[in-house]
Amino acid sequence: MEKNLAQKYDHKAVEQGRYEGWIRQGYFTAGDKSKDPFTVVIPPPNVTGILHIGHAWDNTLQDIICRYKRMQGYDALFLPGMDHAGIATQAKVDARLKSEGISRYDLGREKFLERAWDWKAEYAATIRRQWEKLGNSLDYSRERFTMDEGMNKAVRHVFVTLYNEGLIYRGWRIINWDPEARTALSNIEVYYQEDAGKMYYMKYHTVEDNEQFVVATTRPETMFGDVCVVVNPKDERTKHMIGKHCINPANGEELPIIGDEYIDMDFGTAIMKCTPAHDPNDFAIAERHGLKKPICMNPDGTMNEICGKYQGMDRYAARDAVIEQIRQDGNLDHIEDITHQVGHSERTHCVVEPYLSQQWFVKMKPLADDVLKNQKDPDQKINFYPERFEKTFDQWLENIEDWCISRQLWWGHRIPAWYNKKTGETYVGETDPKDPENWTQDEDVLDTWFSSALWPFATLGWPENTADFQRYYPTSTLVTGYDIIFFWVARMAFQARHFTNSRPFKDCLIHGLIRDSQGRKMSKSLGNGIDPMLVIDKYGVDALRFFLTTNSTPGQDMRYIPEKVESSWNFINKLWNASRFVIMNLEEGMSEKDVDLTNLSKADAWIINKLNETIDHVTPNMEKYEFALVGNELYSFVWDDFCSWYVEMSKSELNGEDAQARKAAQSVLYTVLNAIVRLLHPFMPFVTDEIYLAMPHRYASTCQETWPEHIQIEADLDHGMDRLISAISKIREVKNINDLKPNAPLHVMLKDLDGNILPVEEDLSAMMQKMAKAEWLDTLDGDLTVETIQDGSLYIPSNELSDPEEEKKKLQAEKERLEKELARSKGILSNEKFLAKAPAEKVDAEKEKQAAYEKQYQVIVDRLTVLNK
Repeated sequence: MEKNLAQKYDHKAVEQGRYEGWIRQGYFTAGDKSKDPFTVVIPPPNVTGILHIGHAWDNTLQDIICRYKRMQGYDALFLPGMDHAGIATQAKVDARLKSEGISRYDLGREKFLERAWDWKAEYAATIRRQWEKLGNSLDYSRERFTMDEGMNKAVRHVFVTLYNEGLIYRGWRIINWDPEARTALSNIEVYYQEDAGKMYYMKYHTVEDNEQFVVATTRPETMFGDVCVVVNPKDERTKHMIGKHCINPANGEELPIIGDEYIDMDFGTAIMKCTPAHDPNDFAIAERHGLKKPICMNPDGTMNEICGKYQGMDRYAARDAVIEQIRQDGNLDHIEDITHQVGHSERTHCVVEPYLSQQWFVKMKPLADDVLKNQKDPDQKINFYPERFEKTFDQWLENIEDWCISRQLWWGHRIPAWYNKKTGETYVGETDPKDPENWTQDEDVLDTWFSSALWPFATLGWPENTADFQRYYPTSTLVTGYDIIFFWVARMAFQARHFTNSRPFKDCLIHGLIRDSQGRKMSKSLGNGIDPMLVIDKYGVDALRFFLTTNSTPGQDMRYIPEKVESSWNFINKLWNASRFVIMNLEEGMSEKDVDLTNLSKADAWIINKLNETIDHVTPNMEKYEFALVGNELYSFVWDDFCSWYVEMSKSELNGEDAQARKAAQSVLYTVLNAIVRLLHPFMPFVTDEIYLAMPHRYASTCQETWPEHIQIEADLDHGMDRLISAISKIREVKNINDLKPNAPLHVMLKDLDGNILPVEEDLSAMMQKMAKAEWLDTLDGDLTVETIQDGSLYIPSNELSDPEEEKKKLQAEKERLEKELARSKGILSNEKFLAKAPAEKVDAEKEKQAAYEKQYQVIVDRLTVLNK
């Protein structure tokens, strides 16, 4: 053994320098071609700032998978990387420049990009330090950035290919415009919320005969962009106005009245003003009727030159001013307070403006259809965990719209399109024009998600057919939140299918969002965000990792509750103290070859059997990404079976005179603790490595260890230990309820479920005496109190306890509990769907439970009958 464990668990001492040592030893560098490859896709954090608690959850789940797969013998690649996050990062750099009293326009594009790259370098270094604190087992030799040279080459190749295939086009469309960021947004970068607003009803008059009618709008500031008024040609009330003209109350201009069946005759006044440059439905009407599409707003949300005296006013100030003018002119009918769905920018949270703009788009339907077709093929589909998210994924692809990919930013992949200064000709290519002096490159950059969509394969060297691309692609598992299925998962799916003829990853593990203890979404405005680095400083990274991965099932949100992080710390402390006990009781100089699992006691065989059961349960759940189930099973085994029971039971052998029994106990303690350390290593790598190195060990680190397998022993597994433990627990409970001291002597008798008295077994009786201060006898006389235990019942002389009325209360409560269990079991076994679909062993197990409950119930009823006589 190399070292002793400190008396107290100190997470800072355990973590100090350990990660750097792992990196120096190359434990996480992939490339062992003697093993099968396994690749985890890391959602690249953006370089706008520090990692938040959601990133810590992401990263920990990914790291658990990678460490587990390495232990299974895979060549696991955990490739690190970061995202340039166009809008968000540019906003951060803009804010820094503003604090210096300058703007990006003062610097110019090239100087601004230099400052943006400086920002990237600064925050990339911070993120790497945070990855280190989280213990991510990353292969830094393969680190990537969404704007590095290789990614830029891949992005250009994809853009040009799609353009040449007719799947990328440039056109005038109504897009979502963010006036604060001054850029276009894709539809999924807009969220909708209920906002208070007003519906303004205005009086219009026909020019020809002065007929009055009312038109309503929520956005009167856009009336300067109106080109007509529209009615439904089938509406008997209004169709007579088609072909006439009316006066725009905002500016006095004459507008034609046209007919279009888009108008809903049952909505509002059934008459609509048409503003083609500021509403997608109005745009469609203008396209059908060949109307002009004047824009009345500037990109910053102020009114432009066609708005007359309102030019330069903010859109909301103009709204109030226009309505006041219309009121003064006598053309305001009334104003109605409403609540309506309003689109907001996902980035800046300002109200989005529908805006006519010339942008670049991806034609999505053929790309989406290809993915949907392959989702029907079990060998080609992306497997979602939980499965329900596949429906979410499919539905979005089935209803997909063309993707606006151009952004009016400077930070990002600049669109590889140039316009000839003389002829206006457009050139799109992977390389710059040969005569650059005659061309002007498009000013816009691509949506950040355009490059992120290439992440699974471009990071491995594509479009070159590199050794890494051949070996690690398609990747194995993506871990991400449900909030970016549309932003990222779907886009990776169609780009991968189109360019590599493959799914980007076999499995997609979806997790939820982390909320505060009240269930609220974390936000700056609420001040309820959690910095994972501060949590690590207080509790240690292992406690945070164990909390993050064992308190929520796949796809579900999780609440951050400090007490639960503390509970994880307490669990680690329990493991630490048990490990100290084991290590101190091993023979000096003991090694693995000294382990001897023959001549085991019943307690020894019991804990080995419990360990085997635990391995059998957690391994398939690890494969299904059910880490909460794994964590709960490991917690129960370590805390209850090992620490609370076996460690206590082993003390008799360790302190006894029987050398053979002592060696068996030492061997079992070592074997079980070694397996525990390996089972927990993916979840809490730092503390398990510290414990591992303090024990006899075969490798330089747990990072090189294997996943535990069944331990074969020659011992009777039907040893009655579970019943004994249940009996000891019940005796302790009975003493507590009856106000007896823990060392108060009791006499007990045990029966099986069939009512047969169980003969005293010397070794088990000794354990009961030591751990419960109760003497196990073959027979007991007089009035006996009965308690249900696992696989049987426990009898205690009533005169050794206190009030008989208390016994009745306990028995009545137990009777009611068993009645509920029987009702539940009966319900399950009478459910035809369960009987038809459940595995036979599950049905048999439920039947066995029901039979045991019935026997225990009868014992309680019989005892109550006696007491009530």
